[in-house]
Amino acid sequence: MKVVYTDVLVIGGGLAGLRVAIGARRRGHDAIVLSLVPPKRSHSAAAQGGMQASLANVTKGQGDNEDVHFEDTVKGSDWGADQQVVRMFVNTAPKAVRELAAWGVPWSRVRQGDRQVIINGEKVTITERDAAHGLVAQRDFGGTRKWRTCYVSDGTGHAMLFAVGDRAIAEGIPVHERTEALALIHDGKRCYGAIVRDLITGEITAYVAKATAIATGGAGRVYRVTTNAVICEGIGAALALETGIVPLGNMEAVQFHPTGIFPAGILVTEGCRGDGGLLRDASGHRFMPDYEPEKKELASRDVVSRRMEEHIRKGNAAKSRFGEHLWLDITLLGRKHIEHNLREVKEICQYFLGVDPADQWIPVRPAQHYTMGGVRTDHTGQTPALRGLFAAGEAACWDMHGFNRLGGNSVAETVVAGMIVGEFIADFVESPEGEIDIPTAVLREALAAERGKLDVLRKGSGSEQADTLKAEMQQTMTDNVGIFRTGADLQRAVDKLQELLVRSRNIGLRSRRDGPNPELVTAYRVQKMIKVALCVAQGALTRTESRGAHFREDFPRRNDAEWLRRTLATWSDPLATLPTLNYEALDVGRMELPPGWRGYGNKDYVDHPDTPQRAAEVAKLRETLGDAGRHAVQAALMPYEHLLPAGLRGRNERIDEKLPP
Repeated sequence: MKVVYTDVLVIGGGLAGLRVAIGARRRGHDAIVLSLVPPKRSHSAAAQGGMQASLANVTKGQGDNEDVHFEDTVKGSDWGADQQVVRMFVNTAPKAVRELAAWGVPWSRVRQGDRQVIINGEKVTITERDAAHGLVAQRDFGGTRKWRTCYVSDGTGHAMLFAVGDRAIAEGIPVHERTEALALIHDGKRCYGAIVRDLITGEITAYVAKATAIATGGAGRVYRVTTNAVICEGIGAALALETGIVPLGNMEAVQFHPTGIFPAGILVTEGCRGDGGLLRDASGHRFMPDYEPEKKELASRDVVSRRMEEHIRKGNAAKSRFGEHLWLDITLLGRKHIEHNLREVKEICQYFLGVDPADQWIPVRPAQHYTMGGVRTDHTGQTPALRGLFAAGEAACWDMHGFNRLGGNSVAETVVAGMIVGEFIADFVESPEGEIDIPTAVLREALAAERGKLDVLRKGSGSEQADTLKAEMQQTMTDNVGIFRTGADLQRAVDKLQELLVRSRNIGLRSRRDGPNPELVTAYRVQKMIKVALCVAQGALTRTESRGAHFREDFPRRNDAEWLRRTLATWSDPLATLPTLNYEALDVGRMELPPGWRGYGNKDYVDHPDTPQRAAEVAKLRETLGDAGRHAVQAALMPYEHLLPAGLRGRNERIDEKLPP
């Protein structure tokens, strides 16, 4: 029996996982990172457009601060977010940008003087302040009132991942590449680490840790058409789900990005539209102002994706041998801008489409992009159901995104949550709770259980093919659990996925080798993926309202009276074919920003009974404390600063907002 001991075990080697490990290591604790691939090949590298942080450096960002970022994020979430967590996030994001700059991220910078930009399809001259020269530049993104998205051309995630990866190396953090967690070690109350398989040798090892963090990214690959990397299969969420006691939160909240290149689904950054790109239909008509006259192409992603599909339904799509699509026009930005600020987009279009976006429109259609749901945690990143288990990044339902995340908030969340959760993990390890005493018999049993499951697959005579089950699952999700949802479609998805889950218990392998065996890997992952897909589909079927990215055509209104609550999915019985759903109410009486209209999309919702009273309380407090300053007003409305680690509580300085002496 091989056992590896460490203070902190991080499952996932992307931005969130690496930043968590760095936080723990800087506090003097040993940390090991498990990664399916070399960390610098993690999906974090695919983030193109940028990271949101209220720096207020550029002219179009003047007046931005944590309050504005907070309101944009909460409205973007369609009031599904935990507002205290959002406050923690927006306060820390500027600190994260500056930390990353110190670590070597080559942020695009402001140049003083006049420059031409495209706003609403027109060339406009703006003047950048002398005082901002050399500071981090920011671009426009959907669902925001200010230009807030910090960027490195269109390779932001790539630059961030390399810088954070190099910092992890400098901190001496070992990364065990090409290793995969099969199951969490726990006793029903406390997590003790994970059972891990080496993808090259097939060796099974018990990793024992005082604290374990899941940072494996999203679950996009449960869909056929997705912008996600092939490793984004929701396995981290499944590990938590299969404990039988840890819930997944809001799994029905799945985001579709408006501009996946058609038909491949590869991401074309929102930065294209932020920089002035336009969406056009088959006739060349710019259609978004017809639907969203205020925000147009820069409404939130859920709204733009729905409007695009609605326009296609009306018969306005361009036709191709692959199907129907719309066009993204960035030609008006000019070749120099595209080759300098959108060079990755240009290369993707050339390599995968044979299109030069400086001269030709890009065929696009919405594609699955992001999982707002994940392992349900508290504000510290820990799961209340299983002590010692944490989660961060897209794998977590922390929950700052609610039912729709704003572009640029996800790559920001990876490092911000990593900073915050890393500190709380260190606190946990240093506390009496962090001490562990686990008998070797428990480890032996956990190892034997996973070996037994693998042996059943390797030695069994089942008739089902894992890749076939996976393909059927992906097609089912794409056809029935998409942008527009109905009860009938969702029921078909649930029925089909249950059938696939039962069939997945009868998989047969053509290759029975124990070492590098992709067929075996697919076989033990597919059942986990189907369970995650069922949490998405069953959650969507049960939620009879529309909120953010979850849109029910048969229940088109947001219904705060009945559904201002978070879905919690658990899987207590391994032989069950459906998750158990429970709900966690959001407390309107504690909200800094009571539910209302987002400022875009349909103005159609049912108020929560507590909303009028809370709105009146907020208005009165603002009136009473109007001269006290925004920080005092905010603290009176909804205290949050005490929730942050002490080292991250300070205010953020801006050109027009100096720190007090």
